[in-house]
Amino acid sequence: MPLPRKKTRNYLPLVLLVLALFPLFGSGYYNELIAKIMIMAIFAMSLDLLVGYTGLVSFGHAAFFGVAAYSVVLLSPKYDPGSLWLVLPAAILTGAAVAFVVGLFVLRTKGIYFIMVTLAFAQMIYFVFHDTPLGGGSDGAFLNVKPELRIGEKVLLDLNEPMQFYYIVLVFLVAAYVFLRVLLRSPLGHALAGIRSNEHRMQSLGFPVFLYKLAGFVTAGGLAGLAGFLSACQYGFVTPEILSWHQSGNVLLMVILGGMGTLNGAAIGAFAFVVLQEVFSALTKHWQLLMGAVIVTVVMVLPGGLSSLPRRLKGLLIGGGNRNG
Repeated sequence: MPLPRKKTRNYLPLVLLVLALFPLFGSGYYNELIAKIMIMAIFAMSLDLLVGYTGLVSFGHAAFFGVAAYSVVLLSPKYDPGSLWLVLPAAILTGAAVAFVVGLFVLRTKGIYFIMVTLAFAQMIYFVFHDTPLGGGSDGAFLNVKPELRIGEKVLLDLNEPMQFYYIVLVFLVAAYVFLRVLLRSPLGHALAGIRSNEHRMQSLGFPVFLYKLAGFVTAGGLAGLAGFLSACQYGFVTPEILSWHQSGNVLLMVILGGMGTLNGAAIGAFAFVVLQEVFSALTKHWQLLMGAVIVTVVMVLPGGLSSLPRRLKGLLIGGGNRNG
């Protein structure tokens, strides 16, 4: 049973306050690291909409992230800043449009077949960018000048400025979280939960299950596109590796690590994964072994992920208190 919503939410204003104040005290490296974590949190929440709330385990989610990132580079002028009015909506719509096309095919399958078909489509898209000059081939492509938000001659937002970029990522993280919260309380969200619980019963009740799943799939693709846009703007270059199955595997591990079926868990999993990756890669080039050991341990000890740790500790303390009493 998840933590009561009211208790969980008590931590959210504090977390938001810490994130808002962090750039005032952190160095440039740590500000960039926290921005990366927030981008990955958006990416993980988008996948959790499928895995945790709809019961669709996708192993090709990086395709939507990657095509959106590439669209930023392809739509931006080579030596001038692109318009945020154009590039941002285009990236989100690109991720959603690719998800729509892929979803028309993959959502007709179930179980292990769904996993394998999503992987197959993602690898097809990967090789489009890897083996053709469309996005610079295997070398990738550079975003020489990052987009800016301009009205007339006045620049409102310049993503080349690290502080402005940090806060725009924070705004998008909050917006994505609120959007998903509202969505999950909507009729569509309840329908997705019903599909996850018992798809056959939903069909027997007359619900257009395929259309509901497609709507969830497209929504997740659009949010992954938002994360891809932010990632391209952060690093200033894109490579085919961001579309590979490794990237899809990483974001799936974030969801599992934090806890499926809870947006807070997806964000916690993204934080834990990125921080552990930084720490372990500094210790050894075989950091994946250490990461794997941590994930296996978490899955065995905390089946609900890291987000269930406070509840588990509370249960142990109450249980210990009862025994002592």
